Amino acid sequence: MRTPDRREAGMVTAETAVVLPVLLLVLAGAVAAVTVVGAQLRCVDAAREGARAAARGEDAAVVVALAGRAAPAGALTTVAAEGPSVSVTVAAEVAPLGPVPFRVRVSATAVAEREPDGQAPPAASGGSA
Repeated sequence: MRTPDRREAGMVTAETAVVLPVLLLVLAGAVAAVTVVGAQLRCVDAAREGARAAARGEDAAVVVALAGRAAPAGALTTVAAEGPSVSVTVAAEVAPLGPVPFRVRVSATAVAEREPDGQAPPAASGGSA
């Protein structure tokens, strides 16, 4: 078994000191990406739920409330009637790095055909807390 040379004794410590900040940046980037993707998926789910409710003929306030339950905090929900279809758009700004002043905007739109007995909801927009 070879004994380490005196010149190589501190190499592991030095390499760790150089690599550790890079590993922390990669970890922070991965956490931020998961946060943004999660918020995007919540916007998609909220828009789909709102579009289904609007297609059934629910009032715009009810559609906004239903979409707001599934949407990320502070999301803005918009309902629009376009001929025989309705569309619901949910948009939110996400802070993926917590207190760091970096924000990403995510949004999703879902369109559904009105059911035969569904009434056209008036165009409205609203926010959810």
